[in-house]
Amino acid sequence: MQKEINISVSPKQAADEKQLSRIVASQLRMKEERVRGIVIRRRSVDARRRDIRINLGILAFVDEEPEPLKPSEKIYPDVTKAEPVIIVGAGPAGLFAALRLIELGMKPVILERGKSVSERKRDIAAIHRDQQVDPDSNYGFGEGGAGTFSDGKLYTRSKKRGDVNRILEILHFHGAQDDILIDAHPHIGTNVLPRVVTAMRETIVEAGGEVHFHSRVTDITVQNGKATGVKLADGQELTGKAVILATGHSARDVYQMLHDKHLVVEGKPFAMGVRVEHPQELIDSIQYHGRPRGEFLPAASYSFVEQVEQRGVYSFCMCPGGVIVPAATAPGELVVNGMSPSGRGGRFANSGIVVEIRLEDIPKNYKRFEQLAGLHFQSDLEQKCFRQANRSQLAPAQRLDDFVKGRLSLDLPETSFRPGIQSSPMHEWLPGVIREKLQKGFVQIGRKANGFLTNDALILGVESRTSSPLRIPRDKISLEHVQVSRLFPCGEGAGYAGGIVSSAIDGERCAEAVVKVCGASSGV
Repeated sequence: MQKEINISVSPKQAADEKQLSRIVASQLRMKEERVRGIVIRRRSVDARRRDIRINLGILAFVDEEPEPLKPSEKIYPDVTKAEPVIIVGAGPAGLFAALRLIELGMKPVILERGKSVSERKRDIAAIHRDQQVDPDSNYGFGEGGAGTFSDGKLYTRSKKRGDVNRILEILHFHGAQDDILIDAHPHIGTNVLPRVVTAMRETIVEAGGEVHFHSRVTDITVQNGKATGVKLADGQELTGKAVILATGHSARDVYQMLHDKHLVVEGKPFAMGVRVEHPQELIDSIQYHGRPRGEFLPAASYSFVEQVEQRGVYSFCMCPGGVIVPAATAPGELVVNGMSPSGRGGRFANSGIVVEIRLEDIPKNYKRFEQLAGLHFQSDLEQKCFRQANRSQLAPAQRLDDFVKGRLSLDLPETSFRPGIQSSPMHEWLPGVIREKLQKGFVQIGRKANGFLTNDALILGVESRTSSPLRIPRDKISLEHVQVSRLFPCGEGAGYAGGIVSSAIDGERCAEAVVKVCGASSGV
């Protein structure tokens, strides 16, 4: 007999299976020996009170031996001879679109401007070592997209859009750890995600799909109002039954190409700000009510959402035990992002703290760029940050309390950011719409989290790639571009997702939409 039960236990009890079995038996009002085994199905940390608890959903095996955890299973048909569908981009949206197309009997042909994970690692190392940014292979571009080397958080609020558990199971099937299937805020880690992405590509290729690297798309072929293929930077032209545009939010050349072709793109709200870094020990103390974390609790995280003068100021991509990385996608710009390994055992905690930017907040001199105004505003701030860094990847930085009070930091604490930092009066050169709201937002956060607003913390500039400043509009039912049939704007770059899981869900939705519009040469 199997019974499901929810219990709340101490962190130490949660780490001891024998204690858990005794607690489960007590809750079920039966002798301990009758509980032959337990399997944790759900897990979350409740740190709202000083008595920190771990909430567990448990499957108890009563009077029968426990069943071993079954690995996620997926069977993909051979689509070698099926109708091809072109997918532009090998990020989460593109990869999950490809896998879903295979399941539905169509052949995905992924075109990725960057390199494979293994090659991409060398280019990322060059950013740290030589401060040289390859515009096609960096933290933003390459196999797996921006998420591959930027943490791998899997929490999403997009549960109404699709089956989140299905996405997690596919990631698990391709090598992600068991914990992602039970944790309330699942996380793969930047040390694990690259091999998961590689396994997904291998599945696609083994099923007859294609993945082409060094393949930057420069144009979309449109005939009689229908997308029929793409053109590449090297002059090649490829055709397919449809084109899924899953480029990610940093593919500015793609937005410009669409604009130049007079295909509709729309400006939309986005966010920019800074990345803040604290000692992880300090965040643990704040979140765990002054108590040391000990060996049974995870590195503490936080989430803040404030309203400052009718604009949102909020944390983004919080990385416990993580590091800050240089995330520019072209020479002449400076962008920062954060990531954590799976163990989250680093000495620092970092998060983006960003300000909501609405279209009316963009300075009037950007109106000449029409729908691309937000994109140019974003780009100009990244270039300004680069100049503030003496035209290098040494990030401008300032102690947090100094920034709030408008003082230059005469010295700086240690940081996780490599290539390094240099003191900069960020309170002087950040745009007013960002600077003023950040300063007030940090004060509000400090009131809620005593100790957060401290000069032991740093801010680094700039955190500007939280989301796309544009949306590529599509029909709500067919998911095709509003002007061009069989062109499917997809994922975060098209303005329809915000992270790995929501991008994956949107990729699957677009794949299903392709099959509805185009049909499949074979089914599953």
